[in-house]
Amino acid sequence: MSKYTGHIDWLILLPVAGLMLFGISFVYSASAAFAAVKTGSSETMFWNHALRILVGLVIIIVFSRIDYRIIKKYSHYGLFAAIACLALVLLIGRDVKGASRWLDIGPLSFQPSELAKFALIGHLSLLIGSRDYSRLDFKTGMLPLLGWVAVVCGLIALQPNLSTASVIFLLSWLLMFIGNVRSQYLIRTAVVGIMIAGAYAVSAPYRLRRILAFIGYGEGTESEVVNYQLKQALIAFGSGGLFGVGPGESIQREFFLPESYGDFIFSVVGEEYGYFLGVLPIIVAFGVITWRGMRIAKNAPDMFGTLLATGITSTLALYGFINAGVTCGILPTTGLPMPFISYGGTSVLFSAAAVGVLLNISAQSGVYPRKKIITAAPPKETEQE
Repeated sequence: MSKYTGHIDWLILLPVAGLMLFGISFVYSASAAFAAVKTGSSETMFWNHALRILVGLVIIIVFSRIDYRIIKKYSHYGLFAAIACLALVLLIGRDVKGASRWLDIGPLSFQPSELAKFALIGHLSLLIGSRDYSRLDFKTGMLPLLGWVAVVCGLIALQPNLSTASVIFLLSWLLMFIGNVRSQYLIRTAVVGIMIAGAYAVSAPYRLRRILAFIGYGEGTESEVVNYQLKQALIAFGSGGLFGVGPGESIQREFFLPESYGDFIFSVVGEEYGYFLGVLPIIVAFGVITWRGMRIAKNAPDMFGTLLATGITSTLALYGFINAGVTCGILPTTGLPMPFISYGGTSVLFSAAAVGVLLNISAQSGVYPRKKIITAAPPKETEQE
């Protein structure tokens, strides 16, 4: 348990809890028609999601009370487990729409990529925070870090899931940048990473058609599907206007908009609540989370806390703003969910755990004045190899 009784950063907790709780209503409205046809009850997905949100809130509280430094001891085990799950999903994973991203273990089902992104962030934070990388050459400094990144991103890309692999690579690069890895190595890595991602993106016909559809030159079934999905999302936003058509009154959710309760739930929120009552509060909430998270990172007690808080905050911010950009047609269509709002247990639960860790860092940082220390001194840092 934490050695300090610092304040919880309510400007992190309240927006997250608000997104999770309002998300229950959003999911119910967006999934009612689909659930009624698939399961015979319009409330099936509602109760599933509500239970996951309840568990997620408990997870936030539990992880906020556990000293974040314990991650140092177990980060390599977590990363090994994540890599094993990523390899296993390629062998026996459940295939959904041509991609193997789900691993079924008895009655439970989860996406190993959600575990992998946070496990990688934790381990990279440990490695980068324990050495002065500005003094290390490429072989002894950056290459070991890139080895872990390449394994995780490569296994995720093979699912295939290029969007998640690209975001994880970007997050890893950001941590290396903050960790003072030499700029020439960072530039070369960025160039090579972009080239690999670009080559992979056009290596499969369906991915190429998706890219061409986004820039307006696509033809064929894949392009029609992408354009149709985006068109329906934009219609939803346009129908909602400033104040929306009203809760539960969405027309696009009625089988016009694919993934209305998942990756495109943001557009249903825009239709029912409008720009002012729906879209703007969500954007503001993610803005506040990002601002407070970076403030926590700046004032963290150690470099490990700084890197870990930066990685968690950047993950939530990137996923949120990329999802919003996709549904608005600003970015190409991806499979990234809206954190805390989209239907799905894996994303909600792992994001909740990450927020709990972030809150624990804030309780031990200089964001707020600390209360009386229970013990005489904080635990000594263990020398990492």
